Amino acid sequence: MRTREATLKAYKYRLYPTRAQEDALSLTLTLCQRLYNGMLEERRGAYKKAGKSLTAYDQMKSLPEVKAALPEYQGVNAQVLQDVAKRLDKSFKGFFRRVKAGHKAGYPRFRGRDRYDSFTYPQPSQHSVSGDGKHVYLPKIGNVRIRLHRPFSGKLKTLTVKREGQEWYAVLTCEAPRAEPLPLTGSAVGIDLGVNHLVITSDGEFVDNPRFLRSAQKRLRVAQRSLSRKKRGSNRRKKAKAAVARLHLKVKRQRDDLHHKVALKLVRENDLIAHEELNITALTRTRLSKSVLDAGWAGLLDKLRAKAEEAGRVVVGVCPKYTSQDCHQCGHREKHSLSVREFICKGCGAVLNRDWNAAMNILARALPSVGNVDQRVMRSPRSPAIHRGE
Repeated sequence: MRTREATLKAYKYRLYPTRAQEDALSLTLTLCQRLYNGMLEERRGAYKKAGKSLTAYDQMKSLPEVKAALPEYQGVNAQVLQDVAKRLDKSFKGFFRRVKAGHKAGYPRFRGRDRYDSFTYPQPSQHSVSGDGKHVYLPKIGNVRIRLHRPFSGKLKTLTVKREGQEWYAVLTCEAPRAEPLPLTGSAVGIDLGVNHLVITSDGEFVDNPRFLRSAQKRLRVAQRSLSRKKRGSNRRKKAKAAVARLHLKVKRQRDDLHHKVALKLVRENDLIAHEELNITALTRTRLSKSVLDAGWAGLLDKLRAKAEEAGRVVVGVCPKYTSQDCHQCGHREKHSLSVREFICKGCGAVLNRDWNAAMNILARALPSVGNVDQRVMRSPRSPAIHRGE
């Protein structure tokens, strides 16, 4: 029998370190951050003085000298330090790739302590997680309590320790056979992304946008004002800063949870999902920027593509031009401002929600480009209620 293609899957679990373990984790992060900045300075200096580009291998060779000169690095796993060099090398490769492509380059920057929040064991033991699933072994740190809220499967490839606010997480990246595609449903859907409603489907389903950031704005304002009054470097300021971070983290988790649920429902119910290819970066520079960022369209589409790929579904992006101005039924173009939420076609008299009309146009544009998809996907969407003018 033919083996299914292997894929990488990440599992994220909460860690509950002791006070001593938490201090060791924080120290490891700090030392990795300093090493990253030192290696970045070394690369910059080598190029300025001698026109020489250092590689990750060049910098990894010098790690024994770093440990000899700075004894505190003896307490950090050697492979974790090597991964810092690889991480910096990846940043430079991305920089040169963007320069070559003519995009905004983004030269690698020095990282502050709050901007370096993870370190990785690139070759962890396959028995890193204890048999009872209650501890994970982190070399040079020890057995740390872990909460396996769901099982993981496959060969363990990397183990990353990540700090989020005042909480610690372990991310286990495993290699496993690709899951079997979901059974075909014979259904296709177009989705329009909005700020009043997060998603409007061509089937007439409207998913509310809870506006998590706006809902938390009053609490954030109080917490941020409290932070601004605290003396820099004081313990009270650290506590106030942690309180602000917790609120932002809660908003992020609420938004991610909604995105996962919406994406999963779309993938389970449809073989083809069509959406607009929006320039979200440009939209974040308009007056709607706060609403666009609060809705998190980019995050939703990323999760949708990832779940669709795993389930064997097809996700198609289409040009968004005139999707809300063309009648899905007769094709007549009716131009109006964004404030008009009801679409009234003067060609055939159709009256329906503007976003619903756009979702059906999105699906209609996507269908011709997916001729190789199973014919059962081509089923037409549910027709909306139409009122014709006299």
